[in-house]
Amino acid sequence: MRGPVLVVNPNSSAAVTEGIREAIAHLAPAAGAGFEVTDLPGSPATILTNEDVARAGLGVAALARSRPDASAFVIGCFSDPGIDLARSQVPQPVIGCQEAGILTAMARADLFGIIALSPVSVARHRIRIRAMGVEGRMAGELPLPGVSAEASGRDPAVYARCVALARELGEAGAGAVVLGCAGMAPVRARLEQDAGLAVIDPVQAAAAMALGLAGGPG
Repeated sequence: MRGPVLVVNPNSSAAVTEGIREAIAHLAPAAGAGFEVTDLPGSPATILTNEDVARAGLGVAALARSRPDASAFVIGCFSDPGIDLARSQVPQPVIGCQEAGILTAMARADLFGIIALSPVSVARHRIRIRAMGVEGRMAGELPLPGVSAEASGRDPAVYARCVALARELGEAGAGAVVLGCAGMAPVRARLEQDAGLAVIDPVQAAAAMALGLAGGPG
């Protein structure tokens, strides 16, 4: 491995960045550079609107260009801001957590569902899902009412809503649920237990994929 897998939280929330760091710590290799987790201080605390995604995408691509030492990049936002731009500008693998989370969910179950951060996110996610050609494997995508990335993984009321949405997706046929925000990482294991079906943290999925593509130590 030439250098670290750079995991980029495209928002500016330090709490979300720390949650990502904790969520992937167990994946770090025993030898080699492992993960480096960072964020974009100039971004909003939550990537919500299409403008947020576009602006964050420019920041992600610029950061990737500035880090030729990195062995791979992970975009720690479910809208995968800047993924196509970054892939066109750097030779290293660029892994988006939406794509990785969905692919991992399909490895666990025939149908998957998504819990989105807000209703605004659903249409944007659907474009990527359609481009991946996996719309037929999706049981549904249900949104939270519009909450911050930090609250999605730390607010008890939001968690209760996540449990209800996960169970609803399960009733619709989903065997695996993908968390539609990197901020939800702290609740993955508890939600899996309470909802009674597989729950995928997309950043964990993307980080594991990036390690595999980056190669082993040395």
